[in-house]
Amino acid sequence: MSGATQQSHADVDVAIAGAGPTGLLLAAELAMRGVRVVVLERNTERPAFVRAFNLNARSLEILDRRGIVDRFLTEGPKVPFTHFAALDTPLDLAGLDTDHPYVLGIPQTRTEALLEAHALEQGAEIWWGHGVADVAQDENVVTIALDIAPDASSVEERPTLRARWLVGCDGGRSTVRKRVGIDFPGTAATRWALLGDVELADPASLSFGNHQTSRGSVFVIPRPGYVRVIVSELAPPEDSDTPVTLDLLNDAVAHVLGRDVALVRPRWLTRFGNAARLAERYRVGRVLLAGDAAHVHPPAGAQGLNVGLQDAFNLGWKLAAVVHGAAPDVLLDSYHDERHAAGERLLTQTCAQTELGQTDDRLAPVRGLLRDLARDAGVRRLLAEMVTGLDTRYAVSAQEEMAHQPMLGRLAPNIPLDVAGRRSSLAECLRGGRAVLVTRVTHAGLADVVMPLRDRLEVATIPDGPAQARWLDGVNAALVRPDGHVAWLGSDDADVESLRTSAERWLGATPHGAKPPERTSRIG
Repeated sequence: MSGATQQSHADVDVAIAGAGPTGLLLAAELAMRGVRVVVLERNTERPAFVRAFNLNARSLEILDRRGIVDRFLTEGPKVPFTHFAALDTPLDLAGLDTDHPYVLGIPQTRTEALLEAHALEQGAEIWWGHGVADVAQDENVVTIALDIAPDASSVEERPTLRARWLVGCDGGRSTVRKRVGIDFPGTAATRWALLGDVELADPASLSFGNHQTSRGSVFVIPRPGYVRVIVSELAPPEDSDTPVTLDLLNDAVAHVLGRDVALVRPRWLTRFGNAARLAERYRVGRVLLAGDAAHVHPPAGAQGLNVGLQDAFNLGWKLAAVVHGAAPDVLLDSYHDERHAAGERLLTQTCAQTELGQTDDRLAPVRGLLRDLARDAGVRRLLAEMVTGLDTRYAVSAQEEMAHQPMLGRLAPNIPLDVAGRRSSLAECLRGGRAVLVTRVTHAGLADVVMPLRDRLEVATIPDGPAQARWLDGVNAALVRPDGHVAWLGSDDADVESLRTSAERWLGATPHGAKPPERTSRIG
């Protein structure tokens, strides 16, 4: 498809390419806010194999802030530790500042099924067997040429779909990213690993965990009725799309261990490399990227699915505000700024873990140094927050430069709150998708800012108790964005006008452009 479409009418507000976890959560985030959204999925049904097996603390916090985390918590075990670069010292998650100090073991297929149900409940549509073949856009609409599978019969077949916005959540080989010409710089894979979901002919022949030798490592993960085996490929494949065979996997395991282990009855065989790429831009005009379409990285720490959910949670409320005209589309630039920076951090630490996991003797001093550092509880906490996503911090304003405001840009903890005399919590207040203004007490000086924004802002107070000291120490009020991040903090010295500026930046101007009368009062 060449040239820009001349049609301004759109069939839907937002089209999302890809019904993986990122696309499904984004669809739910948009639909819950009244956005007409369609998810386009090339496959006619969900794949049977399982790519990822966990949700980390940050993802569980996200799901909790939409009131659906309990659906996921019944699906698998809660593991209270994780690792960094397979170091000998595990990272204890119990002391982290989260309601979910563990990794939840849940197959990606179940994560997708639960997110699909959530998206459908909110009113999103999913068109199975409808892929994106080409994309063209003008200043008003995106025209999507559809690649429709022969057996796709769930919806009326259309050769094209017109949407006001398109989000590519269609994986590392994203058609959307390629069609709109977004560069994907980074490094190509230089090493490859084999992954096999198989059974052991003799269950006693290979124990669970990491088996390290001078020739590499074999990582064995228990699964219901089978094991997942991960091992380095003996030689880089001439073509990475060449099918992986059971013999290839058996040979690689035997090479590392120095003995044969009979792997039988394969369920899924694949390979993955250490490629690391980050989209140059997350937005071009009316097209945006999220999840693996925006970043690919080594799978160290199993963070890909979880980071995609963070992309969706950051984008959903912003795109909905733009669709409804409550905010200018410049708000979407903050999505690129925040999540592209998060993608850079992701690539840095996953590539570091991958290199540290190599058996190259030249890296032995670095591994030893990191092991020594990891004996310190503070270092282990920093590493744990990094791999669980809890260290994410956005540059929300100039206030961030103030050393005494460490919570600015961070995910606000889930504390008890009072809302109109009713006991609640921050997570509960965020479940409607609105921002929350948290105060110690009711302040008359906030009324002019708050009242015109009550359609997009909840107001809550902190009840007396120790929770106040957790993150409002020294300040009297906080503006929490719809994604749970702290956008503004006000102390006795802060002018209420700074709250107005922050609220209008993140939530849009007051309705009809009506600005409340000026006040000179300050918070407190």
